[in-house]
Amino acid sequence: MRPLSLDERPAGLVRRLEPVLIDQIAAGEVVERPASAVKELVENAIDAGATAIEVVIDGGGRRLIRVTDNGTGMSAEDLALAVERHATSKLPTSDLFSINSLGFRGEALPSIGAIARLAITTRRRDGANGWQIVVDGGQKGEVRPAAANSGTRIEVTDLFSATPARLKFLKTDRAEAQAVVEAVKRLAMAHPHVRFTVAGEHLTTVDLPAEGEDEEALLRRLSRLLGPEFHANAIPIDATREGVTLGGYAGLPTFHRGTAAHIHAIVNGRPVRDKLIFGAVRAGYMDVLPSDRHPAIGLIVTCDPRLVDVNVHPAKTEVRFRDPGLVRGLIVGALREALVRAGHRAASTGGERTLATFRPAALPPTADAGRLAAFPQRALPARDFTPRPSVAGWQAPLTGFGEPTSLAPPPLSADASADAAPPREEDLDQPLGAARAQIHENYIIAQTREGLVIVDQHAAHERLVYERMKRERAANGIARQLLLIPEVVELDSGAVERLDAQAEVLAGLGLVVESFGPDAVAVREMPAALAGGDIRRLVMDVADALTEWGDTRALEERLDHVLATMACHGSVRSGRRLKPEEMNALLRDMEVTPLSGQCNHGRPTYVELKLADIERLFGRR
Repeated sequence: MRPLSLDERPAGLVRRLEPVLIDQIAAGEVVERPASAVKELVENAIDAGATAIEVVIDGGGRRLIRVTDNGTGMSAEDLALAVERHATSKLPTSDLFSINSLGFRGEALPSIGAIARLAITTRRRDGANGWQIVVDGGQKGEVRPAAANSGTRIEVTDLFSATPARLKFLKTDRAEAQAVVEAVKRLAMAHPHVRFTVAGEHLTTVDLPAEGEDEEALLRRLSRLLGPEFHANAIPIDATREGVTLGGYAGLPTFHRGTAAHIHAIVNGRPVRDKLIFGAVRAGYMDVLPSDRHPAIGLIVTCDPRLVDVNVHPAKTEVRFRDPGLVRGLIVGALREALVRAGHRAASTGGERTLATFRPAALPPTADAGRLAAFPQRALPARDFTPRPSVAGWQAPLTGFGEPTSLAPPPLSADASADAAPPREEDLDQPLGAARAQIHENYIIAQTREGLVIVDQHAAHERLVYERMKRERAANGIARQLLLIPEVVELDSGAVERLDAQAEVLAGLGLVVESFGPDAVAVREMPAALAGGDIRRLVMDVADALTEWGDTRALEERLDHVLATMACHGSVRSGRRLKPEEMNALLRDMEVTPLSGQCNHGRPTYVELKLADIERLFGRR
């Protein structure tokens, strides 16, 4: 059917909508799913000063949502007005830019009452009795006296019964229940002094006790929500700039996750999913995290309410800062400073995962010898273990990070070796201990007072070279080494043109190249820190990066990425044998170099195994 033009339409088509229909339209924005309703009701409880909030749901929140708190409660007059549209106690003045509460629009209760059956029972702490009101499908009942504890209990039943079409867009009851839990957890993270309980069908009861109001309260709450390992792998954040304060805790780069669901941001007590903050977090972890991994972090942004607009999203999950550049710079700078302050620390979970690989998967830890005997054993050929005359009195000396000595028989492994002299006491007291062996020509085994450390020599040296080059660039420029004979690298003509166009910038990074015909470049100088590296592969990788970025300004913006590429080619390669003093020097450099707990690609450079865990692995504890 053809729509009527403006000239063809009769007069009087514009009409004022009924109040119930207005509330149902508003509910479509505010109450998208049961979790949205729970979020609004819990925010009201927090604004009421509650210190204990209980949420009970049934049918994923469709059949029942009950939120009980011990807040200030309401009088009969306030209760009658609370279910009216745009009635709120949270805007004492008409200044919409001075909001100090989570809710402020006065839409939640009337919107929920328009699409469900809403029952509110409340009593003030100084009230003689409680009061109750019922709103069913937008029809408001009378306020009646009721027996009630101090605080407020809100029950929402048959959600979306007045708008059944919305039910078709809901997920399964289990999925909706999990969404409710996540909504409560985000609010619980922002308010660690409040106890939260969530119970109901299709979910395990969540009980988050009040953590108090001391400095460690947030860390304890984060550890309950992000996992107990977060406590040992968190770095405190504390920074202030031009009236904006940033606090919270950031997980170590090696304590990363597969999704961004563990990035939490709180602005003036309000949990938000803001793109600006998420982008700043990614920038702060830029060169210490794999591209497909995400940090675990809880950030608290506190500022004057006038510096942030919270009225830009129907669900209030996004905010807009008056000076977004200031906030982004504060977050990026604070995160980088915290990661540098963490030094060589790596996630404590690395050692646990390493130990787990040694545990027999087919046998529970409590298996006894009788059950072990039931497992089939491989038949081993009979062997004579009588010592040969030539080695009967020989004890393997702990020598040889390099070639085996003439006094020792050939080692069982071509690259397994150990030091003849006992480790120095001062080395054992260092965080990464004393080097004792190099295995598979890539891994350094170091001994500490409390266990042992396994170091990936290539990944560790890659980070050391990278950080050294960044320091040189920030100071007086990267030191260069002139090549006695220029290295000629053949490339396609397009790559040669891109390298030639960026020759000045590359020279500032210590790599001096010039075109050598249409299909090659000549490398005349290279960074001194990369002396002995694979020049050809380095130039080819830099050329590939320029091809990928395209924009001629991209190199200036990604200098750290270029330095990381260079450092990868200039680091100690896998397969290179190291002397004892070289390995110990590498360990000492790692201890004083920021971010040395992970390589340039975000992988851990070492794992630490505690002696107590090793002893448990062998049944000694």
